[in-house]
Amino acid sequence: QVQLVESGGGSVQAGGSLRLSCAASGFTYSRYCMGWFRQAPGTERDWVATITVGGRTTYDDSVKGPFTISRDNAKNTLNLQMNSLKPKDPAMYYCAAAASISDSWCADFSHWGRGAQVTVSS
Repeated sequence: QVQLVESGGGSVQAGGSLRLSCAASGFTYSRYCMGWFRQAPGTERDWVATITVGGRTTYDDSVKGPFTISRDNAKNTLNLQMNSLKPKDPAMYYCAAAASISDSWCADFSHWGRGAQVTVSS
């Protein structure tokens, strides 16, 4: 059974940093694309970043630069380092997994964690 469990959420002042982690189990982690999404109250869930099996990373333009996605295949974990957090960044952040089409391409995300809340105070 696929399980994705996020941790590391919390409250931080604007300009501060947080590091989210996602513990994965129940599947061959190294063979899956992994990603982060976020959803603020009353809005759609938005894509934040993806890391492929081959380690290629892509980001939404709104987080490119301050956010860094990384994976540790030995520990089956996914991370999201968030720096320079802004008042627009608060949301529930979700970890997700997608089957890998190749080292650099992913299928649609099909497995989701329950989320970690991030709050930014001004």
